[in-house]
Formats: sequence, structure tokens, C-alpha cells
Amino acid sequence: MTNNSLVIQNVSLSYDNGKVLAIDNISFNVSADTVCVIIGPSGSGKSTLLRTIAGIEKNFDGNLFLGGEKLSPKTKKIGFVPQNYGLYPWLTVEENILLGVRIKGKIMGDIILKMNNIMESLGIFDFRHRFPKELSGGQQQRVSLARAFLLNADLLLMDEPFSALDAITREETQNIFLSLWEKHKLITILVTHDVEEALYLGKSIIVLSKKGRIWEILNNPFFGNRDLPIFLFDEKLEKISIF
Repeated sequence: MTNNSLVIQNVSLSYDNGKVLAIDNISFNVSADTVCVIIGPSGSGKSTLLRTIAGIEKNFDGNLFLGGEKLSPKTKKIGFVPQNYGLYPWLTVEENILLGVRIKGKIMGDIILKMNNIMESLGIFDFRHRFPKELSGGQQQRVSLARAFLLNADLLLMDEPFSALDAITREETQNIFLSLWEKHKLITILVTHDVEEALYLGKSIIVLSKKGRIWEILNNPFFGNRDLPIFLFDEKLEKISIF
């Protein structure tokens, strides 16, 4: 394993005393500076796998490594962007963004400067003293992204982060995410059910089957490009569309 990669080895997880197998013997690597998108039908274990990597699900078989060490939220900084934004309604935008850094350690002046720069790039600096209920869904998602990137995480996990947004806002926020990611280049795993989103945001795409197994791992030639005629390329990509 390389020192700067995420390695998933033979990971399985079941519920109800082993009667329900959610993910089954999953193995893959994610190299540094990569967005890996996980896609599959409902019930294929996408979110369960993400929660396992995040350390939320603890009773699993197999191994997780990051940078050559066992992956643990106690020793690694893991940014998590959930579908519902994960913002605390009683905290301001600024306070929500600083929360991850505050948990991990002391807030220094350079952190404030970095936060302000991130908020500026996301177009939410003028809303920094507002509360989540005063923001649109797209603005709330940008706050969630700002918190994750300010943490300077070792690993960024995103669970269908744009699915609750309308089509126009979703595309705009995807573009903003990709622009921000290009500046920071975090190892990122993003779960989605949207094929076009997977093709736009994923350098690599992992397709899960309904049985919680890996069906196919694809290198994606369309990463960061909305304009390519995808039907002219690798026929393997058609497998994604069956869902």
C-alpha cells in the first residue's frame, strides 16, 4: 500500500445478528488527489460503506488503512458532508464552519484567514453571521463544504451531498465543490445515485450491486467535463445506467 492512499480490505458488515448482509467483502484503493464516486441501486450498501469508513459503523470485518496506518477518527481528520448538511441550527455560519477545527484543536489566526478565504470562494462570506434557517439549501450545503475543507482533512467523505438541491443549484454547487477540491486535492469518497454526477465528479467510479458487492471499478475519462458525448466512450460506463 502507498503511504498516501486509502485502502479498504475485505470489509463486510451485517445487521440483525448476521441475518442481513449490508456490504460483502469489499476491497479497493483510493490514491491521493482522487475523487472516488460510489454508485449503485438503493440498498446496495453505499451509505453503510461510507459510515464504516467514517468510523460511525464499528462492528465490521476487514481492515481500513489511510497513509499506511489503521484508519481511525481518533488519529486522522475525517471530513464528513451528509445529505442533510449536518449544520447546528443554534450556531451561526461562522461557528458551524469552525466546529470541526475547534473539536480537533486550538483556533489560530491563520485558521480564521483561511476560513474567510474559503467563505469568499464559496460566496457565503456575507452570510457568516446568519443562522442555517436563514439560508437556502444551496447556501447551507456550501457551509457544510466550507467546514470540511477548513478542517484540512486527511479524508473527505460525502453522502449524496447535492441530492436535496434543485437541478440548477445542484449543478452550481457541484462546480463550486470541484473548484474548491482542485485547490486542496483531498482524498474524497462521494456517494451518489446520479449517473451524470458520478461521471462529472468521479476520477474513479465504484459500482455496487444490490447484494452489497463491488460489481465494477471504472477509470472515468469524463471527470470534470460536462460536455463530452459519453456514449462515444467506454461501453463499460453503460453498466452504471442500468440503475
